[in-house]
Amino acid sequence: MALSIRDIKSIINETISDYTGNCNIISKWKEPLISVASADDLYFEKLKRIISEKHKNPDELLPGAESVITYFLPFAEEIPKSNEAGRDASLIWARAYIETNRLISIINKNLKKEIEDKGYNAAGPAATDNFSKKDLISYWSHKHVAWIAGLGRFGLHKMLITEAGSAGRIGSLVVDFELPVKARPTQELCLYYKDGSCKECIRNCVFGALEENSFNRQLCYSILKENAAKYNGSADVCGKCTVGVPCAIL
Repeated sequence: MALSIRDIKSIINETISDYTGNCNIISKWKEPLISVASADDLYFEKLKRIISEKHKNPDELLPGAESVITYFLPFAEEIPKSNEAGRDASLIWARAYIETNRLISIINKNLKKEIEDKGYNAAGPAATDNFSKKDLISYWSHKHVAWIAGLGRFGLHKMLITEAGSAGRIGSLVVDFELPVKARPTQELCLYYKDGSCKECIRNCVFGALEENSFNRQLCYSILKENAAKYNGSADVCGKCTVGVPCAIL
């Protein structure tokens, strides 16, 4: 018998507990969110037009793909709070980025092992760096995949807003067995898209990369590289648009 959603959530929670208990980890996370998309969802093919023709379909990552598991690891409130002040990303925010990427890698490894022990298969790219640094185009966009799976909706800041907010990291895994699919939410979680009442993310982007009707990827990435240089090249982060805003923590 294949893993259930309940099994998957249990493995994720156990992995988080082991990770924080056995390693020199300072980051903390709130309860993870999990959602599933059918590998046959027509939106996966649309991503080849929306993002790039190089964006992968689930069956290009795993032949015989049936479902795509997505999950969101919300940061504990002190992490986004630490990043509100100043021009540069905070050390706590940068550390959370690094530690959460490692955690996602371990979660996927543990899920893959349990799935293979059941006689099934799983595959998925890393939590980060699965994109062209020249074109800044991802070949597997975790946030778009998570949108397809109904994990949340996009905000004005181009980030996914989930029921737990937007401050956190997304992981995903393609599997060759069927899981219950969650309907995509229809209610806007971004206050700007809901009623035009908020543009805090734009105000927070003091670099001018984020505007109401545009987003300068190259400028944004240049800021990420500045922070990466500050943190030994391992944390190309900023996150100012996702902290100190109503949608950071919900």
